[in-house]
Amino acid sequence: MEQFSSNPFLKKVISLDDIFTPENFTEEHRMIASTASAYVEQEVLPVLPEIEKQQFDQSIELLRKAGELGLLGSDVPEEYGGLDLDKISSVIIMEEIGKTRSFSTTFGGQIGIGSLPIVYYGTDEQKEKYLPYVVSGEKIGAYALTEPSAGTDALSIKTTARLSDDGKYYLINGEKQFITNASFADFFILYAKVDGEKFTAFIVDKNSEGITIGPEEKKMGLKGSSTTPVILEDVKVPVENVLGEIGRGHLIAFNILNNGRHKISAASLGMAKRALELAVQHVTERKQFNRPLSQFPLIQEKIADIAAKIFTIESMVYRSAGELDRGYQYCKENNIPYRDILKQFAVEASINKVFASEALDIIVDEALQMHGGYGYISEYEVEHLYRDSRINRIFEGTNEINRMIIAQTLLQSKAEWPDFRKLDEGPSEEMAQEWELLSNLRRLAGQAMEMILQSSENYKEEQEILAWLANLAISIYAIESNLFRVEKLLANKAQKKIKEKKLLAKIFAYEASSKIVSEMFKFSVLHDEQQIKQQQEKLFKTIQSSNNDFVHDKRLIASAVITAGNYSGIHKL
Repeated sequence: MEQFSSNPFLKKVISLDDIFTPENFTEEHRMIASTASAYVEQEVLPVLPEIEKQQFDQSIELLRKAGELGLLGSDVPEEYGGLDLDKISSVIIMEEIGKTRSFSTTFGGQIGIGSLPIVYYGTDEQKEKYLPYVVSGEKIGAYALTEPSAGTDALSIKTTARLSDDGKYYLINGEKQFITNASFADFFILYAKVDGEKFTAFIVDKNSEGITIGPEEKKMGLKGSSTTPVILEDVKVPVENVLGEIGRGHLIAFNILNNGRHKISAASLGMAKRALELAVQHVTERKQFNRPLSQFPLIQEKIADIAAKIFTIESMVYRSAGELDRGYQYCKENNIPYRDILKQFAVEASINKVFASEALDIIVDEALQMHGGYGYISEYEVEHLYRDSRINRIFEGTNEINRMIIAQTLLQSKAEWPDFRKLDEGPSEEMAQEWELLSNLRRLAGQAMEMILQSSENYKEEQEILAWLANLAISIYAIESNLFRVEKLLANKAQKKIKEKKLLAKIFAYEASSKIVSEMFKFSVLHDEQQIKQQQEKLFKTIQSSNNDFVHDKRLIASAVITAGNYSGIHKL
């Protein structure tokens, strides 16, 4: 059987047929998007003020309504009441839910980390016991990994599990921290060390004797999501509630985090689009100096910059969704557990999570800025978006640890890294300059990795350089995703949809490359290499040779967005 290979960084030739973009949505995808959007607009947004006051009965009711619509079952097999949708559909749902701020965390906990460990690692009995009720919203799951002294370093947890003398149950003792959905969850996916050393996952029912739910944390944002400690004192957990294998819980934890990072990226995309929509609405209505704010060039520049970031998140997220789905379909055809494929997407998961969460923070900041003083007032939704977005850089592994994952994974696969990338049918002349820029970035990455590996056996300690390498890899993936998307549109002769998208791809490519070049000083601190300096000069020349009028281009993009009232303006051309 042919081995499935996913990592796009290690492919020398890419076929455009393998690249999924939002322009490839099927009618079914559009129907799912419409259902999720209507649910958000009609059911969630009207009650968000109550949810923000921690009226969690509203959240519970909303999850049940989502269950009735099938929105909780996208990743659950049909035999357990789910819909078993393609992975693109799962991303579409999460993007729409991302617009709901606090509730998106509640929702994500239910369909993601709170239930997928059972989907991917549970026994048939465990799946039958829990999944139908997760899909309907009758039972709510939570994920209990983090502890007061164990966050990023998850394997250092102190919670213990000891087998009873009769061998029928485990006695679990410990304390969990920052547990989403804890106050109204019905069960926990909980991690403990059997005999104090074997890292293991358990399904723990909340009504078990010895469980105490602590008070709600007073958070900066996400006021409408439940976040509490969970204290366990001699909690009896039946042996049949062990999830996976004893001592192999780390495989579940890390793989589920990969999935969670993809979901965060999708939710960040939805939140970003919502922030842009609110900003455009405000600057269109608000007048200063006898004209709408939307007519001022600096405001237009902000709108265009936001649109470029959203376009890039969108390109990356749906490209990755397409890759995940190819892996999923391969698993179904060959009767392979999807969990075995999911782990191959760790780099893409980290790349998407870092880029989307950091771009989102810039977007909500600029959206608030465009509101002026009103943006600082809690009655305005953008104030909530500003606070709620910040956690995404910490959720599912901090962006710092995700950068280390990206850099170290790429260094370990350096022998397979292609300095040059080929499209199966070659790039278009229209985007030739941008492809040359991308080739120079890839060449730079190859050289940098070679030097890092040669310079030090202990390169893992050179975190400043690893972070720069991760940023370079993120930029390559982002620019590449945009260019692939544009090339597909050009190949399909979609001229009515291409003008602004070409501009967005160009703007992002040059601005991201400029940032990478400006940060190369971090590399030179430890590596005074002529090769790197030469590549830096090449990049500068390529960037400076651009004959694009980005001031004019950004005004065109802003005009399209302002006319439409939201990001959809770039899709209507």
